[in-house]
Amino acid sequence: MVLVDDQALIRTGFKMILESEDDIEIVGEAGDGEQGVVAVRRLRPDVVLMDVQMPTMDGLEATSRIVQEGSIPSRIVILTTFERDDYIFDALRAGASGFLLKNSPPDELVHAVRVVAAGEALLAPSVTRKVIEEFIEQPARHSSEAELGRLTERETEILKLLATGKSNAELAGHLFVGEGTIKTHVSNVLTKLGLRDRMQAVIFAYESGLIEPGWQRG
Repeated sequence: MVLVDDQALIRTGFKMILESEDDIEIVGEAGDGEQGVVAVRRLRPDVVLMDVQMPTMDGLEATSRIVQEGSIPSRIVILTTFERDDYIFDALRAGASGFLLKNSPPDELVHAVRVVAAGEALLAPSVTRKVIEEFIEQPARHSSEAELGRLTERETEILKLLATGKSNAELAGHLFVGEGTIKTHVSNVLTKLGLRDRMQAVIFAYESGLIEPGWQRG
């Protein structure tokens, strides 16, 4: 994991919390977005904790550059003291896999790292509702009939349920199948739609119009 934050004290605190866990290792740190991009290119960590407001290059631009390279497998969790909607949406569209407030308890920070490292998306509960409501209130941003046509009926159902924030275990329980089957379906959805991760799938579901205003899961 790589920590990117312009405050050394914050990085030290995160490092102490995370390295107390047997399965988490901090392999690098950076004090601004530009240094963060360089560190991630060199170290290729599983997860990056990225601050938003930093000198030289902010966390949103750094996230976008890392994701756009394509060859870097790192997943990015945006950390901030702010709960501003524009940060949330810009971060997710830049390719972040999660969004967590800095004042979250230590156990939530550890959980966030593990969830994102496992390939799932992570949003603080207070943020999830905002994201869903924002997309529900907006019309479809683009037509995606061709992309959606690549999915089977079950894969389309999976995509709709992903948009509600369900985990693999919850999807398995809802559809009465094993988690292994769910993982296969989710992987197929991401591959067929050319999406990076589950969070991008959630955004696609709303922006494509697959999820209509007022739609609720069963």
